Amino acid sequence: MNTIWPISRILLMEILADRISDQFASQLVWERIGYIKSSNDNEVWLATNMTPSYWSSAFPESPQIIANRSASVHLTRSIPKEYKQSLKKYLNFDGYKINELFPRRTRRATVVNWLLAFFIANSGEKLPECGPIPELLAPPKNPLQGHPGDKPVE
Repeated sequence: MNTIWPISRILLMEILADRISDQFASQLVWERIGYIKSSNDNEVWLATNMTPSYWSSAFPESPQIIANRSASVHLTRSIPKEYKQSLKKYLNFDGYKINELFPRRTRRATVVNWLLAFFIANSGEKLPECGPIPELLAPPKNPLQGHPGDKPVE
């Protein structure tokens, strides 16, 4: 299996700040639920025998979690109840302001909440403050469209 990108508070906060692409944010989820890059196409990730059937039956190829509404709903439903408030509890994130509420942003918050829940449930460690982060992007001028290369939101 591929090396899994480490999660840290700074990485999660940069996702919430919309400074990391939707694609990269989705990959953080895919690698944790057993999807691997296709040997034929680096942009396609495929379910493996490590991918829970909850995911692999609905999405044999990795879904664009932020762009695809059904994938985002699927992700939301897969967060255990005891972790639904992880953004507030572990990141002190109170949510976006009314004028910042766009499907892309709320779905990014869902990704971060899911990543936190996964980390807490599986690591038994405290969330590191710092860690590696990809090259940061400027927040998109139009938050409805996202970053260059991000798929349009359904």
